[in-house]
Amino acid sequence: MRFPYPLGISAPSVWLPAGRQSSEEAVARGLVDAESAEELGYDRLPVAELAPPEMAVEAGRHALTAAGVDAAAVGLVMHAWIHYQGHDLWSPAHFVADGIGAGDAVPVGVQQVCNGGAAAVELAAARLFVEPGHGHALITTADAFVEPGFDRWSGDYGIAYGDGATALVLHHLPGSEGGRPADLVLHALSTVAAPSLERMHRGDDPFSPAARSLGPRVDIRRTKKAFLQAEGMEAFTGASAAALSSAVGECLAAAGDVPLRYVVAPRLGRKTVDLAYAPMLTKLTGAELLRPGTDTGHLGAGDTAASLADLHARRMLGPGEYALVVSAGAGFTWSCLLVSAA
Repeated sequence: MRFPYPLGISAPSVWLPAGRQSSEEAVARGLVDAESAEELGYDRLPVAELAPPEMAVEAGRHALTAAGVDAAAVGLVMHAWIHYQGHDLWSPAHFVADGIGAGDAVPVGVQQVCNGGAAAVELAAARLFVEPGHGHALITTADAFVEPGFDRWSGDYGIAYGDGATALVLHHLPGSEGGRPADLVLHALSTVAAPSLERMHRGDDPFSPAARSLGPRVDIRRTKKAFLQAEGMEAFTGASAAALSSAVGECLAAAGDVPLRYVVAPRLGRKTVDLAYAPMLTKLTGAELLRPGTDTGHLGAGDTAASLADLHARRMLGPGEYALVVSAGAGFTWSCLLVSAA
């Protein structure tokens, strides 16, 4: 998506529950074997007691307060998630909008699996460009990967899942209608998909009449194993490499020649990043690779906002420096966000 002008990101925030489960505890309890825990590389995972939309409300309130934005000034609330939000046939986005007091906002739910947070930013940006007077956009994500429906440590290959929520405010910058100063500047955003890979999360399973009809837990290992047996690893690695390369290239080309300080990988397991992301991202960008998430795990749709929050909170970007934040999600879809310090 080529931006006609940059947008502002204010108060990118992460809300994590107090509960934690260390990798040592997970190994001791037989939730993951020691070798897999080492390959994952996570120190600990946050474990929630609140429902995901409740966490999203907490994250959203924090972001609005930190940004100095009144809820009445929010015209759009976008909420993204990947796992069950607590009720059937229900809109968590409307719950979030009501919970933060944005009664005049339009709530929109975004389900693009783990790339949902980046997709929500892209959709919100498009809305702000089309309707400059629409107000601020609040983007939240939230997930809880709790028993009995999800095995956070061993339900997938190369990823362990942490509970939590994220939020950020997307808005116009000074000089535009309703513009205000920002914490980060969003210069470009690209998205590339490989729909032929959707079977990785469907496998050979038949379509079922209700969630988890085929078993008591989400079993991503089963579907990935079926895909790889049928298509081979090259079917995934080839399509993934081509799409990732295209997403990175398109995002950087949209902004021109900029001094890229960091490229930020998704919060996947260490071995997965080593094999699928680190070599290519380093080669394509020449920037320092950041590997966040050792204390959060994979946050579902929230990896992008969490990484933006790290860049801001730790003041990692100096004047004139840029970072490329990479997102990926089942289906598969890859997005890149190019940001700089404000």
